[in-house]
Amino acid sequence: MKRFTKNDIGFKCINCGVMVPPLFMSSRDHCNICLHSRHVDINPGDRANECRGMLKPISITVDGKKGYVITYKCGTCQSIINNKAAEDDNFEEILRICKQQR
Repeated sequence: MKRFTKNDIGFKCINCGVMVPPLFMSSRDHCNICLHSRHVDINPGDRANECRGMLKPISITVDGKKGYVITYKCGTCQSIINNKAAEDDNFEEILRICKQQR
């Protein structure tokens, strides 16, 4: 079972450079503009992963309970990670990724 640690702080995106604000309800872990992330968690919010590679969004699926789920691939360790999209994520970027999947 994954343990969750609330760790909701803003950060600068390593892909596009935008300052990403806190989510104010969970632990934000990806850029709401370009959807990229950094491989920092072992369990959600713990920031205990030493990899620190860039997580690139490679696909998006829809889950009946979670809504949009972003699948990432780490550019350093090649891990595949799934993460729930946030309400303020760039929907145009989500659609662009969905079109690439076809």
